[in-house]
Amino acid sequence: MTMMTMFKGAYTALVTPFAADGSIDEQALRKLVEAQIAGGIDGIVPCGTTGESPTITVEEQERIFRIAVSQAKGRCTVIAGAGANSTEEAIRLTQYAKDAGCDATLHVSPYYNKPTQEGLFRHFRAVADAVDIPIILYNIKGRTAVNIETETLLRLSAVKNIAGVKEASGDISQIMDVIGSVPQGFTVLSGDDNLTFPLMALGGHGVVSVASNLVPGEVSQMVHAMLKKDVEKARALHYRLLPLFKAIFIETNPIPIKAAMAMKGMIEETYRLPLCEMQPKNRERLKAALGKLGIL
Repeated sequence: MTMMTMFKGAYTALVTPFAADGSIDEQALRKLVEAQIAGGIDGIVPCGTTGESPTITVEEQERIFRIAVSQAKGRCTVIAGAGANSTEEAIRLTQYAKDAGCDATLHVSPYYNKPTQEGLFRHFRAVADAVDIPIILYNIKGRTAVNIETETLLRLSAVKNIAGVKEASGDISQIMDVIGSVPQGFTVLSGDDNLTFPLMALGGHGVVSVASNLVPGEVSQMVHAMLKKDVEKARALHYRLLPLFKAIFIETNPIPIKAAMAMKGMIEETYRLPLCEMQPKNRERLKAALGKLGIL
């Protein structure tokens, strides 16, 4: 594999703020990017799962990529969510991301159509061959129905432009196999906030975080403490933030994180169907957890 940029650090899976009428709230989006940079985050990931990518049009995605890049102004990395279950569409989105000036793209496994391991390999290779921009794969079987097996990931790690993986299998055994097998210079990021500390203890390089939408500073401190081998500091931050990591997943992501951000006045609490507001009982649980942590 050609040596390329390693994506070490804390990256925020950015929510997409919508106005009350459901359109993209550009002003709120720009403010969120600013808040992330001020919090010391290494990068932002617009248009991923947390950004409600399934209900955002291709035209809107392209616009969000451009807003993110123009607001970041090179002060943090922009990794565009460009995955799709159609290879042709994933290539088109990747080209848009490159044209917009994004630093890399994130590609979720094709969902619903359940490709074989060979199909997964050919899909990701086709994207990597079509557009010259670093690609980070995203393994999340719970949403896609297909696991990127470690053997397939190893084959993909030899493909030019494929720079790393966001690992959200939730399987520590698989995570160990991945970190222990991939070539040096291949990035392994956590896709689960609550597994960032153990993944980095095993040799991983950081996180694509949901929680950092709300607390970019603390997530960044935890990740950078681990990168500096300050395990005690990182462990303390991990346990401090663990109730938040759990609370923001009591309903489907990104419902709780958007509710929490709305409680703090950061965004309007607007979702696109089929996502909708939280159940009242869960909202109270979330509010209590945020209160205990001093976030509200």
